[in-house]
This record gives sequence, C-alpha cells and structure tokens, in this order.
Amino acid sequence: MNGILVVAATKSEAAHVPKRYETVITDIGKIAAAVAVTEALAAFPPDARPLVVNIGTAGALHSHHGGLYVPSTAINHDISSEILRTLGHPVQDVLELPDGDGSVLATGDAFVSDAEVRDALAARADLVDMEGFAIAFAAARMGARCRLVKHVSDHADESALDWPARVDESARILATWLTDRY
Repeated sequence: MNGILVVAATKSEAAHVPKRYETVITDIGKIAAAVAVTEALAAFPPDARPLVVNIGTAGALHSHHGGLYVPSTAINHDISSEILRTLGHPVQDVLELPDGDGSVLATGDAFVSDAEVRDALAARADLVDMEGFAIAFAAARMGARCRLVKHVSDHADESALDWPARVDESARILATWLTDRY
C-alpha cells in the first residue's frame, strides 16, 4: 500500500478513487465516521498508521465559496461545548489540521439546507459537512495524521437537496486531487 487510507462517507463520494488506495466507506454522520476510522486504524501497528485522507462533499456557508478546499480547522458545531465546560467537563470541539488552506469546516449530524442555520454557521466557518471533524478526531486519537479534502457540492440551502445529482462531479474532482498528490 501507499501509506494512505482514503476515507469517504459514501460510495458515491469515493466512486473514482483508484483501487490502489485502501478506502474506507464510513456511512453518514459523526458516530459512523469515528467508529469506522477507529476500526480501520486499529488494524495497523501504532508506529505504522497511514495518513488518513478524508475526501468528501461539503456545503459552502458563503456564496463566494466554491471548488475544492483543504481545511486548516475543523469544528464540531452541534455539541453544547460552552454549557459542558461550565459544568466542569472540557470538550474538544476544535481541531487544527496541518497543511490546510486556511478554511474552517463545521461538522455536525444535522443536514444543513436551511438558510437561517447556514447563516449562523457562516459566522464561524466556511464549509459544513457531517463527518470531517469526527474523522480527524478519531485519527488524532489513534495517532494518525489526517487531511480533510472537501469539494463544494451546494450552498447549504435548498440546493443541498440536489446533492445526489452533483456528487459524481465532486467525486471526480476529489479523486483527481488525490491521485495528483499521492
């Protein structure tokens, strides 16, 4: 293998990844993603864990965003961090990722297609998805490096409901990015 573990939430997002890459399909959502990545990384010796490269689609939280992003920061946007901290339970809800492009990815289990929700998230992030933070968190816990690579498929509004029609184009762009670098 090439020292890369490609991770995608759905088969459609990984449809164009060449077979030479070990690929894990997690299913949708933070829990499924964290469990799948942890299980996959547990199969490697701790000193030989691959680089986790999460490829997937994301909603743009600002109208001027489009194309491909490699976020520098991932946030877990749908956890009550402030309340839990005031109750004495520290919560890690922000992860810094090396070699990113400066963008911020907000991850949560809610599918964002409402303009009001999108606009609230836009105050903290550039993109939104449902797995990125969880994948990066699991990789970090397992001692593996991680890169998140996201292609904008919609603008986290009613256009998000057209995701099935747009995912193949994103999958092609993501696979090209992967093969050009690894």
